[in-house]
Amino acid sequence: MILIAAIAFLAMGLLALIAPQRITRMVGLSTLPMAARNEVRAVYGGFGVAMGALLLLSGRCPHWQPGVVLTVAMALLGMALGRLVAWGVDGRLERFPALFLVGEAALGIGLLLTL
Repeated sequence: MILIAAIAFLAMGLLALIAPQRITRMVGLSTLPMAARNEVRAVYGGFGVAMGALLLLSGRCPHWQPGVVLTVAMALLGMALGRLVAWGVDGRLERFPALFLVGEAALGIGLLLTL
């Protein structure tokens, strides 16, 4: 599960760094001003790559791994919780956010189960 989560973060992160509008197009934002592209690259790209790399590197540092796994799991579950709140406030959850919610919850719970 750690490897799956690492690959998911790395894939999302690299895509966001290279083509930020491919990420935002999934949620209805087809064009982004420069500042918004910077934000997507930082939050989805840089954060995603860092989390993926940290998960991979934690295998080489067994004393770090439980803390890394717990931290990343909680980040994922926090994202899922944010989507649930948005669903409650907005009254609906569109397709891609719903898929992201399922993926974040599954990866977060899966990571917790490795502890």
